[in-house]
Amino acid sequence: MAFRTRTTSARPRTAPARPRCSRKAPLASALALALALSACAAGTGGGGAGAADRTPRTGSAAPQDPAATPAAPSASGTRSPGGTAPPPTAPAPGPTTPPAEGRQVRTGVYFLHGERVSPAPRSVTAPATVAGALRALMAGPNPRERGHGRTTAIPEGTRLRSLAVRDGVATVDLTGRYDDGGGTLSMRARLAQVVFTATRFPAVTSVRFALDGGPVTRFGGEGVDLARPVGRADFEDLTPAVLVESPMIGDTVRGPVRVWGTANTFEASFGLRITDADGHTAAHTPVMATSGNGVRGTFDLTVRLQGFREGPGTLTALWDDPEQERLVSEATVPLTLRR
Repeated sequence: MAFRTRTTSARPRTAPARPRCSRKAPLASALALALALSACAAGTGGGGAGAADRTPRTGSAAPQDPAATPAAPSASGTRSPGGTAPPPTAPAPGPTTPPAEGRQVRTGVYFLHGERVSPAPRSVTAPATVAGALRALMAGPNPRERGHGRTTAIPEGTRLRSLAVRDGVATVDLTGRYDDGGGTLSMRARLAQVVFTATRFPAVTSVRFALDGGPVTRFGGEGVDLARPVGRADFEDLTPAVLVESPMIGDTVRGPVRVWGTANTFEASFGLRITDADGHTAAHTPVMATSGNGVRGTFDLTVRLQGFREGPGTLTALWDDPEQERLVSEATVPLTLRR
């Protein structure tokens, strides 16, 4: 069954109209209003909470490895394969308070499923969250993940030498083993794995690469251009049409299940299906992303589960291929279903 929905234009949210001040208001009222505004400014000017994922950054330098809680990333990036940056899209809601030092933080590291990036869950220790995630990425997929077709293009033995984040750009210094062997696809895939893993954190929007302490402007024998920092949009060809960011492979879920990620599908529409080990459908729902038709958008919804058997299950993203006029099933996430 194809999940075609009619194209609609999302209505922009309009901010509530601010009350207009009457020119005839008494002087006392004007003074009271000025005092109230001053009090509000004093109460909000000292807030220091962390920003939600992919929100605008200030020009100040970030710490060496900022304490950042992963949140739902937006679909924006530095540049699309055609050389034009897609318009920013609103990020899904996420935590805004940096985790306390020593706290375990759940994040995702990005392996490959086929030739596309796919997140797998990991826990890292604050405040070295970005560095911890990259080290977990270098360790590769675990046996269960390999059993479900998750692989890595990063050569075994690659290590993270250092990490610095400034103005949203993470400079990732890896050992020279990182550029050993492989053609263009392998080189681009291993770059994408690092970029997606780092940019899952709100402090990072793009990545600059270094090897053995030296900056990299051309990568591998095929000469992948790294003269500027690269972001997720530079690897659209290695991103599935529907990238489910959560839940991730191996997660245990109970209904209702929050499902969020990014999508670039025909008319921004696709479907999500969750099935149990017997093939019974626990949930089946159409989804509309914030954009599509060549521009990656976001989605974030809650799915109710019913009529399923506890145990192994699968979340599948389904979408139409208008050129071949058929339903395509590509993104699958193995889960454990619980009531």
